[in-house]
Order: sequence, then C-alpha cells, then structure tokens
Amino acid sequence: MTESVTIHVPLDERAYDVRIGAGLIDSAGREIAPYLARPRVAIVTDDTVADLHLARLRSALQAEGIGSEVLVLPAGEGTKSWPHLTRTVEWLLESRIERRDIVIGFGGGVIGDLVGFAAAILRRGVRFVQIPTTLLAQVDSSVGGKTGINSAFGKNLIGAFHQPSLVLADIAILDSLTPRDFLAGYGEVMKYGLLGDERFFEWLEENATSLRTDAGLRQEAVAHSVRMKAGVVTRDETEQGERALLNLGHTFGHALEAATGYSDRLLHGEGVAIGCALAFDLSARMGLCSQEAPSRVLEHLRQMGMPARLGDVPGELPDDSALISLMAQDKKVVDGQLRFVLARGIGNAFVSDDVETSVLASVLADAR
Repeated sequence: MTESVTIHVPLDERAYDVRIGAGLIDSAGREIAPYLARPRVAIVTDDTVADLHLARLRSALQAEGIGSEVLVLPAGEGTKSWPHLTRTVEWLLESRIERRDIVIGFGGGVIGDLVGFAAAILRRGVRFVQIPTTLLAQVDSSVGGKTGINSAFGKNLIGAFHQPSLVLADIAILDSLTPRDFLAGYGEVMKYGLLGDERFFEWLEENATSLRTDAGLRQEAVAHSVRMKAGVVTRDETEQGERALLNLGHTFGHALEAATGYSDRLLHGEGVAIGCALAFDLSARMGLCSQEAPSRVLEHLRQMGMPARLGDVPGELPDDSALISLMAQDKKVVDGQLRFVLARGIGNAFVSDDVETSVLASVLADAR
C-alpha cells in the first residue's frame, strides 16, 4: 500500500493539513483525537454514505474513546438548501456542540459545503473536519474553506469562507463510487491541468483512464490537484484575484446546473467538464488560443466517456438567452459585467470581462 501524503495549507492561525492515502477512515480516531478538547464529535453525513461507511468511521473514533452523534441528511444537490442548513444548525445546538468541539462533514461536496457553512455560523464559528468521500470533494471542495448553500437564483450564492481544521482524503473509499460519480469528480481533476499545468494535463492524457483501478495513480492525481489548490488558496484565500482561476468551466457549469434544477440530469463535475470545453471553445473563437486546444479538451473528455457539449445533457435546456441570464448570477460578476475564466492555451488560464454576448451565444448554439 502506498504511504499517505500530507499537504500543509499555510494560512497562519487557520493553517491545516490535508492527508491523502488509503485507509484513513480506519485511523480517523487517531487523526482527529489531537484536535479535541473533549472526547466527542458531531458527524453530519448523507444516507448513501451512512449506509456504506458510517459504521467504520464511528468504530475508528470509538477505538480512541471518542463518542459521536450523527445527523443523516438526504443525498443530492437539493440538500445544499436553507431547510437542511436550518435543520443541521439546530441539531448541532440541540447536541450542545460548543466552539471548541469538532463537527465532521462526512460525504461529498454537498455535505462538505453545507457542514462547513453550518460550522461557520454556529456560535459565530466552530471547528470542523472534512472527510470527503467523492473524488470531486477530495480534489476540490474539501480544501480551501469555501462553504455554502444554493439559492433559486444560483449555486453557492449564500456562504462563508471557513477553513477546516483537518482534511482526511481516503482514496480507497472512492472504490465505492459509481462510475458516473467517479467521472464527475474527474472533471475537477482535469480542470487543474487546464488552468495552470500543461504537464499535468499531458500526464492525465496518458494515465487518467487508469485512475479508477490504479490506487497509486489515483493518489498521485489527488495529491497533485490538492497541492495546486492549496497553493492558490494560500496566495488568495478569499478570491480577490488568482483564486478565481479555480472557477474554470464553472460559469457555464453552474448555469447548466441551475437550468437542470440541481438534479441528477447533470452532476456538478459533469457541468464543469462541459464548461471547460465551452471556455476553451470561446477562447479559440476570440483568437486567444489555437483551435488545437479546444480539440484536445473535447478529445480527452470523449476518451474518458464524459459529457462534453450541451447536446450531451439529457432533456431540454433553456434557450441561449436564458442560459446567459443564469450566468449573470455568477459570483464573479462585477458591476453587472460577466467575467469568464478563459485560456491562452492549455495550462494558461486568466480572468476576462471582455466577452461579447454575440460570440458567447454562438458558442452555446454550436454546442447544442
């Protein structure tokens, strides 16, 4: 078995470690014990993860004399909402969770975002530990302290920056993901190569089809992604500049998620994958990069068996003007001006507000 890797996120008094390796669920008690003021934690998870993995986590905690109380929420993007946030916060208060206690978010990006936000606002801030159970959460949402819920107006529009105390990314737990969920998470892995590391994208072109079956390659991909994200977060914790690059593909992807009602029609990582393809197409049409770049992105997505165009989204989508209207709710909008993460080539992304609506509309029309 490959040795686990520790990546430090150096944010002064908010600094923390991200541990990446196989079997970390079974050592979770030892990992978390040093952070506890008293031997009890609150775990928030979803019903899918609870059925598969909760007993193991509670057993690992109990082995170190740590008691746990558990709230199980429904699985799915719909859980990132006011009703479930209210339920979570009130359950934590009922459980008498104090500022020095630890709340564990045990699940994918939905649970991690919701629990992090609940921890941020509970008693004006309690500590929390992320134990991400999906590829998407391990490489992206569990690191960096972005927490929040969705609104009818758009995705992640309500939230706070609240860094975790520890992240435990058990790559063996990814074996329990469905092929679709694993690939959806891969959309975020690919994003790191596209936005800032062409050599990593080349490595993925050679190795990505084996990530599901080769634990060593999987750990390498997760660790590289986390290192890249940790570096960006350290330099720009609250997204004043460089961190916006991590939203490559997300302006398109979030609009598509809203258009499909945050349903199983389109998973977040699938929206990001389509969004990356559209962002490179838009960049090429604006003369920013060669036509070879979007072709490589499309080819790689096809090689992975992932959605790559609007036509790959099942069911009817709103018209182009409605999609552009949804994009106008994106968090990167400044003074009402749409801002996109575009690219001068693979591994060379930048933020721009100089996008003509007519060019954007032609990209969307052709992608159908």
